[in-house]
Amino acid sequence: MKITAIETLRTVEFANVIWVRVHTDAGLVGLGETFYGAGAVEAHTHDTLSGRLLGRDPLHIEAIHRDMLNLPMAQSSTGVEYRAASAVDIALWDLFGKACNQPVHQMLGGLCRDKQRIYNTCAGYRYVRSTQIKPVSNWNRGDDGGPYEDLNGFMTQADAVAESLLEQGITAMKIWPFDPAAMENQGVHITTEQLKAALDPFEKIRRAVGDRMEIMVEFHSLWNLPMAKKLARWLEPYSPTWFEDPIRMNSPQALAEYARGTDVWVCASETLGSRFAYKEYLDRDATHVVMADLCWTGGLTEGRKIAAMADTYHRPFAPHDCIGPVGFIAGVHASFSQPNTLIQESVRAFYTGWYNELVTAMPLIRDGHVYPMEGPGLGVELLPAVFERQDLIVRRSEA
Repeated sequence: MKITAIETLRTVEFANVIWVRVHTDAGLVGLGETFYGAGAVEAHTHDTLSGRLLGRDPLHIEAIHRDMLNLPMAQSSTGVEYRAASAVDIALWDLFGKACNQPVHQMLGGLCRDKQRIYNTCAGYRYVRSTQIKPVSNWNRGDDGGPYEDLNGFMTQADAVAESLLEQGITAMKIWPFDPAAMENQGVHITTEQLKAALDPFEKIRRAVGDRMEIMVEFHSLWNLPMAKKLARWLEPYSPTWFEDPIRMNSPQALAEYARGTDVWVCASETLGSRFAYKEYLDRDATHVVMADLCWTGGLTEGRKIAAMADTYHRPFAPHDCIGPVGFIAGVHASFSQPNTLIQESVRAFYTGWYNELVTAMPLIRDGHVYPMEGPGLGVELLPAVFERQDLIVRRSEA
């Protein structure tokens, strides 16, 4: 089997999402995805990677993975080179599963459990859907797209959101009420009024449902170290499950200092690219929960190595999802195949909402758990309607 064509697809409406389809002379087509900077990913995929892919055996995944990242500018990042390679890598694993008529989680080693606990990231229906991704300005608060507008919900009625999630059996939620203050004050200060507003969701959740709901706190790397340490102390009485990306993920030493100053777990980080970056943080005891986004950090090939490395440090693995539908599904396959998976991120506004505008299937989610996808490969394809969209942009490189 040989790779005969590399195809990329993106749309104007869903401007952050780009899909890669790897075609073969056997008629099998693998589907991959990455997120953000779609035009740049498209260019790198065709101008640089296609020459390293066309004519190759798509089942030589490890060799291809190394060749895609054997570039002087691809240095343990989540930049364009890694995002493009991630999308291709996910497509190759999809092909591998299709060639063997097995789901990807089986190709990765098989199921480690029959269901996987999830948490709900409290985004809204239009969160990260626009072209630019910037905290606060891209929230699109108030856009009522359905019953799970959880972004506006956690900022105004966090108690109601928590109760709604518990009714669905979901016992963990992630929120980020400190972002507005961080953006307004450049991450160096918070006023008393801003602090009270940011703590209000925690107060409401604990009053309404007590400790039945776990709370993960996302900081989006917006704070400097002294302020991040102060915020940690103010939040500790609410018993959060973890603090995620409190500072920029460019200093393992600084994050280690932060981790030493709080009893709450530190989670890091979807913004890290490759296992080499994670090792720096693990060596310094800077993170307790290892989070990786498979669409950014090198695909399933790199993701499983990151999970295995986390396990050697006795750390749990938690795949990221606040991106596109194929990336979510790839993360679910990875979750099931890794023995140290703690929990799988999910966004109910996405998997009940716009994800279904683009792909043929979603994993079954019930009673706070996600269940394995069935069928060969990832178990998902782009909907026929995607190929008929007027705003579709397709580019193809052929052997």
